[in-house]
Amino acid sequence: MQKMQGGIAVFAAAPMRNRNSDVDHEYRQDSDFFYLTGFDEPESFCVLAPGNQKHEYLLFVLPRDKEKETWTGVRAGVEGAIQQFGAEMAHTTDKLEEILTELLQNAPALHYSLNKYPESDRRIFAALDSVRAKGRAGIYAPSRIIDPWETLSEMRLYKKLDELEALQRAVDISVRAHSAAMKATAPGRFEYEIQAVLEYAFRASGSQRNGYPSIVGSGSNTCILHYTRNNRKLQDGDLILIDAGAEFDYYTADITRTYPANGKFTSAQRAVYELVLEAQKKAITHMRPGITWMQVHSLTVGTLTQGMISLGLLQGRLDENLENENYKKYYMHRTGHWLGLDVHDAGKYRKTETWRVLEPGMVMTVEPGLYIPPDDENKTFRGIGVRIEDDVLITKDDPRVLSAACPKEIDDLEAIVGTAGLPEIP
Repeated sequence: MQKMQGGIAVFAAAPMRNRNSDVDHEYRQDSDFFYLTGFDEPESFCVLAPGNQKHEYLLFVLPRDKEKETWTGVRAGVEGAIQQFGAEMAHTTDKLEEILTELLQNAPALHYSLNKYPESDRRIFAALDSVRAKGRAGIYAPSRIIDPWETLSEMRLYKKLDELEALQRAVDISVRAHSAAMKATAPGRFEYEIQAVLEYAFRASGSQRNGYPSIVGSGSNTCILHYTRNNRKLQDGDLILIDAGAEFDYYTADITRTYPANGKFTSAQRAVYELVLEAQKKAITHMRPGITWMQVHSLTVGTLTQGMISLGLLQGRLDENLENENYKKYYMHRTGHWLGLDVHDAGKYRKTETWRVLEPGMVMTVEPGLYIPPDDENKTFRGIGVRIEDDVLITKDDPRVLSAACPKEIDDLEAIVGTAGLPEIP
């Protein structure tokens, strides 16, 4: 409200989405809505009215309904919205247009994200039309509609203590799950069996849901960046790449580990892995205040490109390969992204025309990789895909690797892989 500089802000909850027939997808609240309210029921609205003499923070929620609650669970209702979630005033959702029409009268601006949820747009537009109809009485609708995304994304970019605690819990759960998956990995098992071990550990450790669909790719599937079929049988000599993170209290981890299915790197796999690990470690050491995100990426690209030349994947001088972006044949994504309520979290990467500098309180992933296609002309490294990803908090001093406990050194990986079987199913 302090940053709005006048006007009324309206935020809509995420709607329920149908999966098929009469079955809905599991509900997850809109991240901005949850960030502001902590309220996780659908069909809700948050209204901020700074300076309003009656109430500055209002929630519009579904009413208590004993019959419906029998089917879908207990609702907070109007009383709960006030007592449990701190709203100064709460109403049932059917009152939104009526009360919003009153609040919008002569307001200089409406802060609202258009077309994010078209179902909600219709209700907001109806309130605006009601205000416009009062023009002859000297009452006017807001002359501007301002998207609050930029303000909120800047706020979300700097993590407060309670956010970091939730994020660290999500990371700790994910580390435990990745370690369990490593122990259960062996040739002859299917990718989905390893995924089941991983996600069982998520739930057993208190995670409400995945932060994103788990990537469990083996063999040449390690070269598919967003592979989620997870249905291949692991073969002796395969690498397996797992990119997965648990969500805890709406904050998500994002960790990737790559290791041999049989517990022993081949010489070719080891060479590629050591290069990616070197690039990642160098990048992490530079995650400090005053460094730009693009400087970290450029450093990573330079390390990987020089390594690709040494391995024979690229030919020619380093500067030529960098200038012509030849490295993109094997490394086609950025080195990291913001992390928080969303796996690709809110926050601009540029401020005006320049890349923004890292500052304390920001959390980023660091995830270099190399992906050599199975039909590559270099037969030595065909089908090898490696990505190593950690979650890093920028502090005023050294970067803090939140996921440091997850094994990634070659000796540690070879020592843990295959040391436990799959859980027994009665």
